[in-house]
Amino acid sequence: MVNEKEALRSRLLARRAALSPAEREAAALALSARAPELLAGARTVAAYVSLGSEPGTRPLLDRLRTTGVRVLLPVLLPDNDLDWAEYTGPGALAPARLGLLEPTGPRLGVDAVTAVDAVLLPGLAVGPQGLRLGRGGGSYDRVLARLGRAGAHPRLITLLYDEELLPHVPTEPHDAPVDAVLTPRRTLHFP
Repeated sequence: MVNEKEALRSRLLARRAALSPAEREAAALALSARAPELLAGARTVAAYVSLGSEPGTRPLLDRLRTTGVRVLLPVLLPDNDLDWAEYTGPGALAPARLGLLEPTGPRLGVDAVTAVDAVLLPGLAVGPQGLRLGRGGGSYDRVLARLGRAGAHPRLITLLYDEELLPHVPTEPHDAPVDAVLTPRRTLHFP
């Protein structure tokens, strides 16, 4: 299973790396335009700053913030768990380990995510039952487990490129489904 996941991750990352800057920018703008409908009614959203060739989140983060949505961003802890801090704008992001950009504001604690209305999850692919293939670090698996322990039920949404909706994604027993996938052209909801 691990080898199957790693092989798929390699293929998907190579496909992303082949996208031109113009294609990435167009996808980021499309996600930003389409996301508010999916996030209607959300007062607080846990999101992330996209990295490298990930579907771009920066236009979306600013759009959410300027429409009054409180946006929490992750802060990677030494054990790969995630703390959270409020996003107050691009000027309040600082370089962090692994090439990440993190908010510079006060840390809210690992449990801050349990009080949000929606969580935007990074991923590499999602299969037909809503099961997400992440990058393999386990940070968001911890977030999903924390939500479950707290009895919290925010909408779980993965941002992908259109071709990353796959007919099969290898899974393990701890993998939890997402509620929706947002791509530049499509929105899929899972029961």
